[in-house]
Amino acid sequence: MREGEWRLVAVRGATTVEADTAGRIGENTGELLEEMMKRNEIREETIVSIIFTATPDLVSDFPAVAARNLGLAQVPLLCSQEIPVTGSVERCIRVLMHFYTVRPRSEIHHVYLRGARQLRTDLPE
Repeated sequence: MREGEWRLVAVRGATTVEADTAGRIGENTGELLEEMMKRNEIREETIVSIIFTATPDLVSDFPAVAARNLGLAQVPLLCSQEIPVTGSVERCIRVLMHFYTVRPRSEIHHVYLRGARQLRTDLPE
């Protein structure tokens, strides 16, 4: 790839919620999406798709609702349940966002908030 050339990349993110409520799921997921977009200078028109997973203890709402509430009306969204691994982070929402950018992969900033920070302690806050 040549420098400055558009390419498809993915950015990861995760957050946790204090309680299984639609409000907490929506607020924390929205905060995560906004932070992912801000840190990586992502505009809606460059987003290809977003995949959300939620741990089995989150059943009050779809994390994708937060994306719609942010105005991401034309972006394909998919929600799925995270596999229930013993001892894994509870009440956790994970995000995989595919988008086009000219940034090199080394400049993509993955975002882990709240209790999900423990998933990637190698990354700066």
